[in-house]
Amino acid sequence: MGLFAFGRSPSQEHLLVFYVPEAHALQQAVAQMKAAGFLPVVSLNSYWDEVGYTFEDPDGYRTVLEGRAWPV
Repeated sequence: MGLFAFGRSPSQEHLLVFYVPEAHALQQAVAQMKAAGFLPVVSLNSYWDEVGYTFEDPDGYRTVLEGRAWPV
């Protein structure tokens, strides 16, 4: 074991969200995630399923690709 031990995500609500408002760019990002071996999962909060795609890594950390612009 190395110097650092990493565990599972504390919860399914610990998210890294990328806002990708362009439909083509979103579909390309989703395709790249799938090509890397990640499959979409159902989100704990259904909002994320309505606006994008959620992916989970082997440690339980989740990344959301949202198909909208960041509301500034």
